[in-house]
Amino acid sequence: MALSINGVLCTLTVLILWRAEELVEACSCAPVHPQQAFCNADVVIRAKVVGEMEVDTGNDIYGNPIKRIQYEVKQIKMFKGPDQDIEAIFTSPVSAVCGVTLDTSGKKEYLISGKVEAGGKMHVTLCDYITPWESMSPTQMKSLTQRYQMGCDCKIVRCPSLPCAISAPEECLWTDLMIEKQVHGRQANHYTCVKRADGSCSWYRGVTPPKKEFLDIEDP
Repeated sequence: MALSINGVLCTLTVLILWRAEELVEACSCAPVHPQQAFCNADVVIRAKVVGEMEVDTGNDIYGNPIKRIQYEVKQIKMFKGPDQDIEAIFTSPVSAVCGVTLDTSGKKEYLISGKVEAGGKMHVTLCDYITPWESMSPTQMKSLTQRYQMGCDCKIVRCPSLPCAISAPEECLWTDLMIEKQVHGRQANHYTCVKRADGSCSWYRGVTPPKKEFLDIEDP
């Protein structure tokens, strides 16, 4: 019996260590509303990916080469970013460290958001907002040109559990995960958090920009 118990304990130890290693290696990202992703990003573009190669981007502290994937992109439109077109984006080579895998056939259009590194290179991770263009709602597409930027002084707060409430007037409460059990719910697809004349922020639905009457309204 002692041997059997020891065997079970040994097996459990191996499983726990294996699971712990898996968790350490996994890439974990908190859900984010498309508007918040837009505001957090340095660059937001609509583009096709037309090529891919593995490149060395320097060495780590031990002298080992740092590998990254370089995607060659054909930019269709820039919604946020530098004056020049983005011709390449960089990402980690594996998803365990948040590397992104994209279709390189040139047939699929993406909305790609990311950060600008030293030297002006665009870097993307699984935590950035990257989605096929065709999967976006008409409201999301229109919001990229003006409305998302209008709400960058606001903060979209995810509802972690019910009941939940905002803690400041410049916040909008994002409830898709709790109410609809999905990230891409009604608020993500059809609403923008917009700042009003009194400094508060509120959800606004519609393809057209908010009218003056909405922006001037004050909460009682």
